Amino acid sequence: MVRRLAMRWIQAVCVLAGAGLVAAGAPAERAPSGPASLVETGDGVALRFAVLGDAEPKPDPVFPGVEAAVRDVNAMAETGRIDFVVGVGDLAHDGTVIQYENVTPVLQQLTRPFYPIMGNEEHNTTVERFLEYAGRWNAEITSARYVQDRGSVVLVYASPDFGRDFDDRGIDWMLDQVRDAAPKPVFLVVHAAQAGVYPENPEKGVQNPRFAEIVAEPNVAAVISGDLHMDMDRVVHSRQVGHVQYLHMPALERTKIPDGTRHTPMFRVFTVTTGGDVTVDTYQTGVAEPLERLAYRFSLAPHGR
Repeated sequence: MVRRLAMRWIQAVCVLAGAGLVAAGAPAERAPSGPASLVETGDGVALRFAVLGDAEPKPDPVFPGVEAAVRDVNAMAETGRIDFVVGVGDLAHDGTVIQYENVTPVLQQLTRPFYPIMGNEEHNTTVERFLEYAGRWNAEITSARYVQDRGSVVLVYASPDFGRDFDDRGIDWMLDQVRDAAPKPVFLVVHAAQAGVYPENPEKGVQNPRFAEIVAEPNVAAVISGDLHMDMDRVVHSRQVGHVQYLHMPALERTKIPDGTRHTPMFRVFTVTTGGDVTVDTYQTGVAEPLERLAYRFSLAPHGR
């Protein structure tokens, strides 16, 4: 059934105004860039966005980590700059109604647009349920897969077809979007990276071997994922494999790797300069300054800029 539902993503056609967003199944033309303020400003920053990791709290459907992150992101947007917020999936444990209902008023407090994808938890129910709630968080979201051309980079948002994985149709869709974006660099937003990228749990991740075709494309600059619930201070959270940067997004409600003995809610912020330099800062909720020990930097120069 999930595979049949996934077909509906690819059949859906919708061009969403104002954000340079094209849903799965849209024509091959690239979406227009967003407003000029999102492309280039006098401060040398082309783009800045926050990313929220997994939530799926249990046993109780409460979201203190998400609430704290939303407050912090809103404060950044008020005093500095945040253009939008990304979600890498697994917000609602088991995809239950009570989890969706409880997280919805929290996410609706975001003062910047929120662009989520599904994770394996959301796939415990239906794509339709995810889209129903995603539409409450951001009325632009009508598909579980879509593309944003932000001028400096193209973001490809790819919900999995089942669990955390992709069938060949999903792989083909991602390949089409990445190739259509060339020569612009692509940030691929997925719930899980391919198995083996993170040795902390090498068996967990995308198993479809054709995912290698996507990350072999020369303009794929980064893979942004969550899923593993890793403690940022006790793992290698960001790494380069080949020409691609892999960035793990820490979970906001529970930590699993290397163990669950401690949990510190964190989120990450990407800053892309007009010169093509990228800084990925990590913030602990409730702390105004980024944690320098967890900062990561790379350049888009090798990816077509």
